[in-house]
Amino acid sequence: MNKTELVEAIVKKTEETKKVTEESVNAFLDVVTEALAGGDKVQLVGFGTFEVIQRAARKGKNPQTGEELKIPASKAPKFKPGKALKDIVNK
Repeated sequence: MNKTELVEAIVKKTEETKKVTEESVNAFLDVVTEALAGGDKVQLVGFGTFEVIQRAARKGKNPQTGEELKIPASKAPKFKPGKALKDIVNK
């Protein structure tokens, strides 16, 4: 499901206009993005948690040449599903 399909599905469930629904989805994505960029986590009880994890620097290899590379430390967004979501998916 892509963003357009998500908006359409929400429109059907809420009977709200497509424009209002798209604005709401965009606002949600903006708020989550800003929170993660600021180092916060977003926890939606029963659904899951969006957070940022720290990846340590490590060594890797170029698959074409076999040359050893240094991969720098980085941050990455992560989603951890909640118990209720896991239970529904696993039924």
